[in-house]
Amino acid sequence: MRSERFAARPDRVPGFPDEPLTSTRKLVMKITLPVLIAIVGLASPAWAQSPSPTISATTAAAAPAARTDMYHVHFEKAALGRAADAGDAVKKQAPDAPMPGHYIVLRHQDGDDWDYCVIEHLGTSASLEASRPAPPPSQIGLTDWHTDTFASGPAWATFAKEMGLDDASKNTGSAYVVATYRPAAGQREGLDKFLNEPPDRAIDTSSGNVVLQHMEGAAWTFMAIGRYNSWNDFAKEQMNSIGQMSKKDAGWFKLRNLVSYHADTLCDRLAP
Repeated sequence: MRSERFAARPDRVPGFPDEPLTSTRKLVMKITLPVLIAIVGLASPAWAQSPSPTISATTAAAAPAARTDMYHVHFEKAALGRAADAGDAVKKQAPDAPMPGHYIVLRHQDGDDWDYCVIEHLGTSASLEASRPAPPPSQIGLTDWHTDTFASGPAWATFAKEMGLDDASKNTGSAYVVATYRPAAGQREGLDKFLNEPPDRAIDTSSGNVVLQHMEGAAWTFMAIGRYNSWNDFAKEQMNSIGQMSKKDAGWFKLRNLVSYHADTLCDRLAP
């Protein structure tokens, strides 16, 4: 199934109101190219929680897809009774955002436990500093839980085109599938290759796909986001995929040789 392949804020997204990330924020130490290349081959969840000073997408190890830029991925579960308010909050990018206008907000429809996924483009590097302003009173109490992850991915022009943001007004009816993955031991490279395989157009009806790679943050290693021009296109792919289930070499079975965990969530786009 396509959904088996593409299923993808310090209290908000960096550059969003309560936890802004600006180009003036700095970390204490740098991850150099040799160190990152040595570490990136590890699939241990412990690395996913390691401290990360200044992060640069240009230091990422080679992967099937070019990953030249940094993104911040925020998953948020709204507090009970505050889903509408939380949705309004995540739609607003902060005035000091590092890349104004470079973000997407997806809203859960079916799947994992989160309510909102915000992916913000940060340029080719990202930085933080220990001191940061507290959330404004209007933002406190909107969130039950959240996770934040720095990830590497394609240049914004590619991301925007794949996600239908190059002309967002014409893609308001798009459906999205967000999937997160952790590879089985020794299968990181194989999973990366699998997720980046070209779509099989005999089955696949998606109109855009992006794969992000974890650098620091939550426990997932890869996040794949698939976009469909319409909900009907998504439904057609699901029907096509079911027809492949009798084949032992279908993607559904291949994925289960590569992952120790994955979660898929069907979404609509809340912003822009």
